[in-house]
Amino acid sequence: MRHGERHRTDSIGWLRAAVLGANDGLLSTSSLVVGVATAGAERPAVLLAALAGTAAGALSMAAGEYVSVSSQSDTETADLAREREELATQPEAELEELAGIYQKRGLSADLALQVAKQLTEKDALTAHAREELGIHERTRARPFQAAVSSAAAFAMGAAPSVLMAAFLPLGRMNSVLGASSVVLLGVLGGAAAKLGGAPLARGALRMMFWGAAAMAVTSLVGRFFGRVD
Repeated sequence: MRHGERHRTDSIGWLRAAVLGANDGLLSTSSLVVGVATAGAERPAVLLAALAGTAAGALSMAAGEYVSVSSQSDTETADLAREREELATQPEAELEELAGIYQKRGLSADLALQVAKQLTEKDALTAHAREELGIHERTRARPFQAAVSSAAAFAMGAAPSVLMAAFLPLGRMNSVLGASSVVLLGVLGGAAAKLGGAPLARGALRMMFWGAAAMAVTSLVGRFFGRVD
């Protein structure tokens, strides 16, 4: 029977983007709605702010993540191209380099050379990419995947704030939206910590604190500027 294992590194790329997107969507949109509502705006203006904030935020997250991960992908591609050229022009030197890596990890010189030869015969570029460059196929940079997951996660995180902006009585908007958003941020932070192997309570409290602080600041901004003629 095959022994299958799932590791956190298998999903770290999309998980990081998804958590960041959902957290930003919930926090920024709820803060925006609280600020506009505190300023005394009517429901159409509050809802418009929520929808515009969701659209702008999702596209901004997608663009930022795409550019960032594309830079990482370009670097990986350049490193692999250089490694491919060195394998073609300096095979013996590359073999010695790979064997040296295994020696440093504790293998004897003979065994290290034997392992290096076998891996080189199977797939030299993959072996050097993994051992020399630290590039693994399952953790390769994927710009489009990161962009889409970030945008989708942002929209999902913003959805509760949009719904409450559409249906909650304006008089209860800030209190209900603020409290529910802080709770949701705690759930999101705890889930992210759990999936990442970190303490659940620490992740939840960290997100709740910064969420409450952000909404308090935007509420003050809305209260101040909402009274300015």
